[in-house]
Amino acid sequence: MKKVLFATCCIALLSGSLGAAAQKQSAAKKVQMQTLTGKSWSADNGNGTFTNPLFYDEFSDPDIIRVGEDYYLAGTTMHSVPGLVVLHSKDLVNWEFSSYCFDRFDDSDDFNLRNGKEAYGQGIWAPAIRYHNGKFYIFSNINGHGLQVYISDSAKGPWTHHKINGDIYDLSVLFDEDGKIYAVHKYGNVTVTELKPDLSGPVEGSSKVVIPEGNAMGEGHHVYKINGMYYILSADYSPMGRMQCARSKSIWGPYETCVISERESYGYAAGWSVGNMGIGRPLPEDGFKFQNNKPNGVNLVCATIHQGGIVQAPDGKWWGVSMQDFNAVGRTVCLSPITWVDGWPYFGLEKNLGRSPRTWFKPNEAVKTPQAPYERCDDFSGKTFKPVWQWNHNPNDKMWSLNKERKGWLRLHSMPAKQLLWAKNTLTQRAIGPISYTSVKLDASRLKAGDEAGLGAINTPYASLGVVKDEKGLSLRCYDQNTNREVLKPLAKSKIVWLRLWGDYDKSQLQYSFSLDGKNWENIGEQILSPYQLKTFQGVRVALYAFNKKKVNGGVADFDDFKVEEPMADRTANLPIGKTVRFFSLADGSLMDATGHGLMHSSGNRKDMRNQVKFVVEDRGKGKIALKTADGRYVYIAGAGLSGDVRLTSDSSKAEEFVWQDMLYNRCMLLSLKTQRYVGKNPVDGSPYSADFQGADAGMKNGCVFTWEEVE
Repeated sequence: MKKVLFATCCIALLSGSLGAAAQKQSAAKKVQMQTLTGKSWSADNGNGTFTNPLFYDEFSDPDIIRVGEDYYLAGTTMHSVPGLVVLHSKDLVNWEFSSYCFDRFDDSDDFNLRNGKEAYGQGIWAPAIRYHNGKFYIFSNINGHGLQVYISDSAKGPWTHHKINGDIYDLSVLFDEDGKIYAVHKYGNVTVTELKPDLSGPVEGSSKVVIPEGNAMGEGHHVYKINGMYYILSADYSPMGRMQCARSKSIWGPYETCVISERESYGYAAGWSVGNMGIGRPLPEDGFKFQNNKPNGVNLVCATIHQGGIVQAPDGKWWGVSMQDFNAVGRTVCLSPITWVDGWPYFGLEKNLGRSPRTWFKPNEAVKTPQAPYERCDDFSGKTFKPVWQWNHNPNDKMWSLNKERKGWLRLHSMPAKQLLWAKNTLTQRAIGPISYTSVKLDASRLKAGDEAGLGAINTPYASLGVVKDEKGLSLRCYDQNTNREVLKPLAKSKIVWLRLWGDYDKSQLQYSFSLDGKNWENIGEQILSPYQLKTFQGVRVALYAFNKKKVNGGVADFDDFKVEEPMADRTANLPIGKTVRFFSLADGSLMDATGHGLMHSSGNRKDMRNQVKFVVEDRGKGKIALKTADGRYVYIAGAGLSGDVRLTSDSSKAEEFVWQDMLYNRCMLLSLKTQRYVGKNPVDGSPYSADFQGADAGMKNGCVFTWEEVE
């Protein structure tokens, strides 16, 4: 029977509950099938607005350019191949895949998991994409292999590769109007180096520190020349993530600097992390004792938006892209309006500089239907892999096949490895949040002694659910490297099994389950903690793998019907237009109360159902809303929006227009278009509501984030 793919995401076979509570059921508990038709995360809300992040999967170190009416975004791919990804957009919100710059790394031990060497967290990173004289250029570093440049006539490739000599890394590049080419690089001591016209290397003696240490500049620079001024954007993580900007009339300085984005995390705090698994550490052996750092819910660290670039739209407006450390999913990309004040490009709105809305108006309406950059589901019936797939390190092309040795299946030949992180020919995708289910069908009938094949979660610590073959036959093996626990379950008769991974990546939690018929699922093992770490320097990657622990080439594993389901990707119900709702402060649980005194205060009675605690969400078009109480009054903002200025009126023409900030999980903020700040109430001092909050603090408990519930 011909296989069918459903748009960007296939129908997945899921358990009855999508919440974390359902995942805590006993492994012996049978979970019945529920069929959900899904979609993949797009930032586009379909009403003229977008909600950050642009992607809910990792896209780190973003750099952006515009060519005509087209935007191009390049990002880091580390040790995964094909490498250096380029995306294309017409509206900065909806993106599609354009190309990778190369198919594989050079044939060295580290890129081939050979002779005890690996390239986790190394590889290629921090690209600078530029367009000059009809050609696209992408500059990037490969750890231990130097600076590279990839050149093409089209963002779709093919790309020509050249190595650039010299000690230049983590750079941005400027093609100046006089024909000279400059690289801006290094941390702290910001350095400018002129490059030779043929890009073979630096001009000898040209390197100069233009901003010395002591000026709070960081790394990940992005250089621009705007209206005759040179601008360098810089990300700093010390003592926490923020974005700096420097400007000068000369590329060589002197520069003045200021902060252009700070403390914007959309209420997220730093998540779980691993303290003893950083850059350059050896891969952890099974049994390694991980130091898991529990988040306290209030620290930001790099949960703020920081490293990224800016771009001018055809209408003259400016926009910024920046990455944000987003817990187990890794680093995501956010889009911010740029406001120029006194010659500085601040992220945010004119009356709230440095803070960016989570939901805002799209730059244009060029794309009518929201779209995701990738098709994540795969029935493996194509001639080539979908762009979402990448190999973990270089593949051995003689030891895998797609739709050839077995029609409609991916076949992985087992090669020697002691555990998942050393397994060659592991095929991966970035895990996608906030919550997703990933499942795959595995035919284990041709495994040989010592083989293990299955569905993994690449991380340090890693986790896996696979089928192992020993002298007794086949067994399911669920393994959590973080706790060094394994669960073995014999497979008496079945040689075909369905494997599934549930992830709540905001909470860094995973849970495995399996099925023998593709319909009824059973959890196996306990819930797994999967914290962020700096060894792989990536978020969790879902992996299809096969390897042999007996140090020989083993049998083959066949995979089919790879499916990804994103139950939170459809956000159409997150804005309750026309519904009557109550708002509860996430800070203290109090109800928003439109008092008879004519201003907004709070009620401590959570069961209060008076008309003045009920609000109708009225549609004012293009993502804007007004709030009308059930007793017929409208919320408006008086004066400067200070405490006591959130008022009530019977005149609908005076009603304030808000942009509903979707914070997911039935949470929201209300962004006043008059004050360009958020409605909120101090949770401790007893003051009435104001519309002057800059944004949510880490943990969302400062008084401007609400949970909402529909009451009518």
